[in-house]
Amino acid sequence: MTHSDPVNFLQGKRILLGVTGSIAAYKAVSLLRALKARGAFVSVVMTAHATEFVTPLTFEVLSGERVVTDLFQMHEEMKHLSASENADAMVIAPATANFVAKAALGLADDLLSTMLLAAQCPIIVAPAMDGGMWEHPTVVEHVNRLRARGVVVLDPEEGPLASGRVAQGRLVCEEKILEAVQSALRLRSDWQGEHVLVSAGPTQEAIDPVRFISNRSSGKMGYAVAEAARDRGARVVLVTGPTALARPCGVEVVSVTSAQEMAEAMCRHLEWATVVIMAAAVADFCPKDPASQKLKKSGRSSLVLELEPAPDILTILSARKTKQILVGFAAETEHLLEHAHRKLTDKGLDAIVANDVTQHGGGFGSDQNAAVILTRDGRRREVPLMPKRRLADEILTEIKSLRAGGRTSTAMAREEDNGRAR
Repeated sequence: MTHSDPVNFLQGKRILLGVTGSIAAYKAVSLLRALKARGAFVSVVMTAHATEFVTPLTFEVLSGERVVTDLFQMHEEMKHLSASENADAMVIAPATANFVAKAALGLADDLLSTMLLAAQCPIIVAPAMDGGMWEHPTVVEHVNRLRARGVVVLDPEEGPLASGRVAQGRLVCEEKILEAVQSALRLRSDWQGEHVLVSAGPTQEAIDPVRFISNRSSGKMGYAVAEAARDRGARVVLVTGPTALARPCGVEVVSVTSAQEMAEAMCRHLEWATVVIMAAAVADFCPKDPASQKLKKSGRSSLVLELEPAPDILTILSARKTKQILVGFAAETEHLLEHAHRKLTDKGLDAIVANDVTQHGGGFGSDQNAAVILTRDGRRREVPLMPKRRLADEILTEIKSLRAGGRTSTAMAREEDNGRAR
């Protein structure tokens, strides 16, 4: 993308441009003009330190809107919430190391950081900092935390810095910021019209009123898929087992405990759904006769539990589905591709996301994951270790490609039946 690009991909979009106290603040003036040239309405919010580098009047003249700088000098009621809630995208450029830290930690001690917490739109952060700050472990941790939440954080460029050093810290070029905005807005709407049913977390199978059998699933992957689908325009129902995660906004959440309850909830919503993604780690077995009272240790030298198979939710959904795309997950400790391909075939899935839960830095409880995505039509894609929120978008993009190709398991089964009939 160049400045001469005639496509006004931002036509009519409302962009909130946040400017923080970096020497690179002057570059935000050019970015504002580029956003306006592409048809956007731009509101500028400056931190107090940013006004030491560029005056608010400069941005007011170019944007045609009053620049906001102070949380306590607002004339419009609740502007600190409404501006970010109504924006189509929020761009922080440049973002200092201090602002990145506040964003990662959820601090809201000025207008811009407060708006960030209220934002319901894609967020693009373009850091700029001096010296070796970008590589400092704390900055790396904060950036990873933001990316794990779905915030687009652009890597700064290497080059001469204000201190005279040559290092990575220069504000990324304007073209890359515009590309990131375009990509975020495109993702924002490419799942409009889809009804996505997602399962997440573990199930708990009762031994008695106090004890249960479960697994190590945190639910983070399924929640990330639900949030990604929501952010890309889909209506989402999330059926979740017990987790410590906060309920995602804008998603209908159905809480369950056991595999049987999850099966019933998924079946209730199946007809509504166009895409079903089973990210939950459902128990394979459950106690056959749970005790009605707490089992006592006294007088026992051992305890034998008789287990029976828990409902196979993927098999149940596969037998009942009509038009839906059905996607499963395979969390394995060995023979990853072999087990995943067998599950894909045996359960009649359209796609399966396979991951090795023993991998370093990924798996249960981690904020990151790596996966191999296999599809019914024979495609295979390996996705390297990345934040689960980014992986969720990669999974949705693969499902979208499957939909575009028209090669769902239902369609392929119909073709096979027609072939046998001939």
